[in-house]
Amino acid sequence: MDNLRWHKIEEDIPEGDFIKQVHVAGKKLCLLRNEGKVHLVQNTCPHAGGILSGGWCQQNEIVCPIHRYSYNLDNGRGAEGQGDYINIYPVREEADGLYAGFKQSLFKRFFGGD
Repeated sequence: MDNLRWHKIEEDIPEGDFIKQVHVAGKKLCLLRNEGKVHLVQNTCPHAGGILSGGWCQQNEIVCPIHRYSYNLDNGRGAEGQGDYINIYPVREEADGLYAGFKQSLFKRFFGGD
């Protein structure tokens, strides 16, 4: 049983590599394309609350603009010694646009609702 609920990302998606803040399902997230691959991650750095969409990418990591903490774009893990991580959200491309997947609670899976 698929426990993801898919929400369309209604914002314009630039061509090429980019980093931007988007609003999806009531959440402020960081959407980016790095080396041709689209990623969706939390937008707040867990270290000191920096806005990740104001940062940059290097070596498949997003780098926070405040203290330069970095996070792997595939698994969310912080660089060695940081001991933290960011949330990564699945993204899929459909003919009508880009969609983000969010886990549903057990209650919502069994009883419905948004």
